[in-house]
Amino acid sequence: MADVTFDSVNVGDEPIQLTGDPVSRRTLALYAGASGDHNPIHIDIDFAKKAGLGDVIAHGMLIMAYMGRSVTGWVPQSAIRSFTTRFTAITRVGDQITCTGKVAEKMEADGEKRVRVEITAASQDGEVKGAGEAIVALP
Repeated sequence: MADVTFDSVNVGDEPIQLTGDPVSRRTLALYAGASGDHNPIHIDIDFAKKAGLGDVIAHGMLIMAYMGRSVTGWVPQSAIRSFTTRFTAITRVGDQITCTGKVAEKMEADGEKRVRVEITAASQDGEVKGAGEAIVALP
């Protein structure tokens, strides 16, 4: 994590990029254990097939976690003032997620210099799985 300042970023900059390993069944099992979300649609192949999915799917909150991690790889967690996400597509086993972030706005609020960063999480084929934004305070 570099020392990021308000003056060192500009609207249009793309300071966030994080690519994870392909989503695996192991990833889903570990996330289920860590999060307490044991919904069978994420871990039971037979259940997922009966639901018409063909295979298990990733937890939406796992994708949000990747997005959050991409922000905290750029600025300290203590700099985050808000973080929102909406899920836009199903993430499947084998998808490799890349999170990117673009500075969309610079502003001042509550006596702080802040930037709004638009964040997307997309698979290797470019399908957006999640989109959102973070507001971060910068020195």
